[in-house]
Amino acid sequence: GAGPPCPRCQPGIAGPSWRAATTAAPGGCNIFMHSLIGTKETAFIYAVTAAGLVHSVTRSCSAGNMTECSCDTNLQTGGSASEGWHWGGCSDDIHYGMWFSRKFLDVPIKNITGKNGSGLAAMNLHNNEAGRQAVAKLMSVDCRCHGVSGSCAVKTCWKTMSSFEKIGHFLKNKYENSIQISDRLKKKLRRKEKSQRKIPIQKEDLLYVNKSPNYCVEDHKLGIPGTQGRECNRTSEGPDGCNLLCCGRGYNTHVVRHVERCECKFVWCCYVRCRRCETMTDVHTCK
Repeated sequence: GAGPPCPRCQPGIAGPSWRAATTAAPGGCNIFMHSLIGTKETAFIYAVTAAGLVHSVTRSCSAGNMTECSCDTNLQTGGSASEGWHWGGCSDDIHYGMWFSRKFLDVPIKNITGKNGSGLAAMNLHNNEAGRQAVAKLMSVDCRCHGVSGSCAVKTCWKTMSSFEKIGHFLKNKYENSIQISDRLKKKLRRKEKSQRKIPIQKEDLLYVNKSPNYCVEDHKLGIPGTQGRECNRTSEGPDGCNLLCCGRGYNTHVVRHVERCECKFVWCCYVRCRRCETMTDVHTCK
């Protein structure tokens, strides 16, 4: 559950410079968990990791792959006779997934920081919960019709989670509208801007303390590799494209000669005869 979120969300995550850095850097977005503490990007990673754990565990429960949980037993009876539907099938048991995610991700943070905790720890716990709330908010109801000759006289309905891609896009929107908070924790988390402190912080909001650095430029101290010299795809509009990966600096093009065996045939008896083929390809690297 904690592994897949970054690669699965990467095509749509965050801003251009961060997508460029995570695509280019070995280890992907894991590098930010250790070096860029308290930024919008780490807020997104905390949220998407917590959401991914809920999603994975809940899917395993519904599939019968775990002995501790199964379908949501609270939604196996009842419904609305007047509207012609009833609960049935296998509703996703998100409650167990939420509990497991809190125990797995939140308890270690609380144990390290102690009872009173710190502003950064409280922010990380909030962002974890924001990811879980995203999964819960995007739950939907699916139904199947029953009746003579394909009619829909009665419907069996169950609750199901949205695709993780949809949850990722929801969290991306929260990332783009994330809230900077004060690094001084009082009774509760509060906005940094004094003029906005009367506006309540919602459970689904992503919070950060520190402004994001420039991910396009190499920074050894923060562990940011930058994108200079990275190979890019000139025709792609995605995160591997030269326009995005090179951060507007442009790119160099050079020709690379490839030599390989080709048109191999088995000759009786007993060896393989191949031709030696050469190809020339353009390689583009960021300036």
